[in-house]
Amino acid sequence: MADEVQNEAPAAEAGAPAAEGAPREGRGRGGRGRGGNDNRGGRGRNDRNRRDNNNRDEGGEELVEKLVHINRVSKTVKGGKRFGFAALVVVGDGSGRVGFGHGKAREVPEAISKATAAAKKAMIRVALKDGRTLHHDGLGHFGAGRVYVRTAPAGTGIIAGGPMRAVFESLGVHDVVTKSVGTNNPYNMIRATFEALKDQTSPRSVAQRRGKKIADLLRRGGASVEVAEADAAAVVE
Repeated sequence: MADEVQNEAPAAEAGAPAAEGAPREGRGRGGRGRGGNDNRGGRGRNDRNRRDNNNRDEGGEELVEKLVHINRVSKTVKGGKRFGFAALVVVGDGSGRVGFGHGKAREVPEAISKATAAAKKAMIRVALKDGRTLHHDGLGHFGAGRVYVRTAPAGTGIIAGGPMRAVFESLGVHDVVTKSVGTNNPYNMIRATFEALKDQTSPRSVAQRRGKKIADLLRRGGASVEVAEADAAAVVE
């Protein structure tokens, strides 16, 4: 009888509620994830989707991003040195639109992200000849920087250095000759280059502004009627 009593006691205790504070089944880290209460997976997918769309503008077009310059500054405080970063980024769609932006942050990726967002908001459209070069020569001036841009025949390539090359690669220009005179500050060079690009005009826009035909404008250069009409028909922008 004593043995039967001793065997029945554990059975009764097994059906009793668990003691307060004892761990329950499914309350571990894995159980919380299986129960769907942990949304870390969803947030990770959303972040990945946002990163995939960083190189697309509002119209869904693919953009070319060029990091031109990163500047690091430090500030001495009581606990040591505090570093900051400034990024200069050029963004373009490779088919006539380009912009530049400047961003500051404590970390390099955040500074680049701010600069890229600013560049996308400040994009301008530049008329290109045959989709590969500029329509005419130009001069840009900003601060101590002065840049010259010249149209070039097919096969010339991008003859430009430093920040100016990033601008024309993002713009979609394949043949151009440039020269920078004065400062080598990348900020002033970029701004001077954009001043030169803003002055670019196409024969179509000039003809519309003056109320004339494109062929009439091209004939003033000494071209024959047939050549002028053929060149006017080839003008797409």
